Amino acid sequence: MVAVLNRWVRHVPPWTLYLAGLAHIVWLFWLGETGGLGPEPINALERALGETGLKLIIVGLAITPVMKVARINLIRFRRAIGLTAFLYISVHLLVWLLLDVFLLSEIWADIVKRPYITVGMAGFALLVPLAVTSNDWSVRRMGAAAWKRLHRLTYAAAVLGAVHNVMLAKTWAAEPLTYLAVMIALLVLRLRWRTKPRSGNAGGMGRARQGPEPVGKGMSA
Repeated sequence: MVAVLNRWVRHVPPWTLYLAGLAHIVWLFWLGETGGLGPEPINALERALGETGLKLIIVGLAITPVMKVARINLIRFRRAIGLTAFLYISVHLLVWLLLDVFLLSEIWADIVKRPYITVGMAGFALLVPLAVTSNDWSVRRMGAAAWKRLHRLTYAAAVLGAVHNVMLAKTWAAEPLTYLAVMIALLVLRLRWRTKPRSGNAGGMGRARQGPEPVGKGMSA
């Protein structure tokens, strides 16, 4: 069954994820325009975009555990998942900047005075260099080792995004806490695998065939 799934996945082009992400964003805006997001469409749009971006980061973090445990290889989609997550989070930020706050003075005041916004902006700032260098040219230009070190920022950005989501809820809501718990569990798992001594070539068989790793090496544990 796993072998069949892996063969099927190889026929799915990663660019379909970009199209699906763009279509979903357009659909969310259409819902907001037509009253499908409730009485506070801007707030609902912000939350939907931010939460979808966070979910995609979690999916990216889960790719390596899924490959190691279930032997399902989704590595070829990791770059597309990481960049699509960045797209959602960028649009989430733009909605807040242009539709919610708008005034420059109020934007800066919110960033300084509201801790959940400060945390969210810090997470976004860490994602920017990762998105910019999410291409094979950057891997060659920087060198694989330096590129991998830079992309470890994904870990911090992921945690900051999950904390931002918890703080935004302003209550101990189950869903944001679940996202944070899953994020931390995946990162702890990644850390354990990094520090665990490898035997033979078992730990590197998958990577040997992958070539330069796509965006968000740190977005998969």
